[in-house]
Amino acid sequence: MTSVTPPQNRIYLLRHAKSGWAQPGERDFDRALNDAGRQEAASVAEQAIERGYRPDLIVSSTARRCRETADAFRGAYATRTEFRYLDELYNCPADSYFDILGALKDYGSVMLVGHNPSIEEALFLLAGSEAAQAAVPEGFPTAGLAVLDRAAGVTPDNSAWMLADFLAG
Repeated sequence: MTSVTPPQNRIYLLRHAKSGWAQPGERDFDRALNDAGRQEAASVAEQAIERGYRPDLIVSSTARRCRETADAFRGAYATRTEFRYLDELYNCPADSYFDILGALKDYGSVMLVGHNPSIEEALFLLAGSEAAQAAVPEGFPTAGLAVLDRAAGVTPDNSAWMLADFLAG
């Protein structure tokens, strides 16, 4: 397993929900969630809330479909969870996800709302191939939420992560 050392104790990786295809003249960045995607986002948010998952910070790509997915959590989390939107999460490698997490040292738990293939690659790097493959045998689904916990007894300079849960929208 690759050693990845973000400072958090829990990391949530959320892939944006289903979106429509870009319309003629529309940028990929501006694609909105379709009806199924809005339902997926609401469903995964409801499941996360029911299980008591509450990140300290939600960081979302600024792409419209990611912002709309993150907004499904806003009603339940608005009073105790901070929301940020970063251009850097759009069309970036998984290493950028870890750079962002590494810069957020003051947060014990962070949710990243992003895109494939980077979100899936981040899951494989954190949880290891065997656990990730078992959780997403057909690839990281839209509105999929991976919950990763720092393994007990592991120091920040020798990090290991365990896939604690995986929710599908």
